[in-house]
Amino acid sequence: MPLGAPTSEPVSLAAAFSPVPFAELPGWRDEDHLAAFQAFVRSAPALRDAAARASGKTKAAGAALVAAADLALSKLADIATRDAARAFFEQAFVPHRVEHKSTPGLLTGYYEPVLDAARQAGGAFRVPVYRRPPDLVNLVGEAERGALAEAPTHARKTASGVEPYATRAEIEEGALAGQGLELIWLEDPVDAFFLHVQGSGRVRFSDGQSVRITYDGKNGHPYTSIGRYLIDNGAMSAEEMSLGALKVWLTAHPDEARSVMQQNKSFVFFRALGSEADAPLGALGTGLSDGRSLAVDTGYHALGTPIYVSAPTLKPGGERSFERLMIAQDVGSAIRGPERGDIYFGSGEDAGRLAGSTKHTGRFFVLLPRDA
Repeated sequence: MPLGAPTSEPVSLAAAFSPVPFAELPGWRDEDHLAAFQAFVRSAPALRDAAARASGKTKAAGAALVAAADLALSKLADIATRDAARAFFEQAFVPHRVEHKSTPGLLTGYYEPVLDAARQAGGAFRVPVYRRPPDLVNLVGEAERGALAEAPTHARKTASGVEPYATRAEIEEGALAGQGLELIWLEDPVDAFFLHVQGSGRVRFSDGQSVRITYDGKNGHPYTSIGRYLIDNGAMSAEEMSLGALKVWLTAHPDEARSVMQQNKSFVFFRALGSEADAPLGALGTGLSDGRSLAVDTGYHALGTPIYVSAPTLKPGGERSFERLMIAQDVGSAIRGPERGDIYFGSGEDAGRLAGSTKHTGRFFVLLPRDA
């Protein structure tokens, strides 16, 4: 994803980071530190590139994180066990409890949907997924689009300057028609909407080939939760609401679904990844790791930072509660706050069920480099 300097500082609630011993992290010694180490190493090259573009305090913090990543790369051949990986994190980082007076931490989930698609419109395939338009410009860096989501993040470049880009409703009514921007075609407008929400997908064609498509910009309008819209209008209760329940409602109410989905003016553009892509890409431009990648608010957390997440009521693998060392590798327009996180669960239907049912309180312990 293209990165650039934000036009303004993120508006953030006050948060403090208080150092604590590793022993204070619930379940720390039982964690699979090796899986977290592998996810951290995957970010190392992108961290170096991001630090080179940064300035001021951001550059100093980035340099410390790069140094930790370089240390991990230098020890790659020696770290092959959970114990060795745990020793690395304890050597290179200091955990910090996130303290704030905003709402309790909230964890949700996202995933990579797998959808049937066509390269050309025809038959049942009538819903376009668009490439990034050539007149779309970034007003903020892509890594900051979550932290700065209350204001426009992208715009349309014109001869006289910039202006707001077309909304979801305007695009669906033909604002981009005739420009050759259609990347692929889907059957179901609800599937297309959720592809936008997830930000990436894997599409299958009738000839057996498949390709990953990934976020490549948005129209810049703030994200609006249509789940909240339905709750506020009495269509569903907050207790009933989930990703799966929302999809069921939209499918069961086709006459109303389009206008409901258009309440979210935000619209996402995509590009195809090469055949070598083995995972969706996060905001750092590196592949996401199932159950280890976390989307965060970059107003508080630098991308690439290890974050230990404790969510006692979240039990995606059975009875053991969710206590896991994750890596901040992504952002999202709805991910706002010092302890707000979105867990990447992987690809396909099973991951989708986990993501759709995840809405739990949680605590963050941020691992900051000892040299920071």
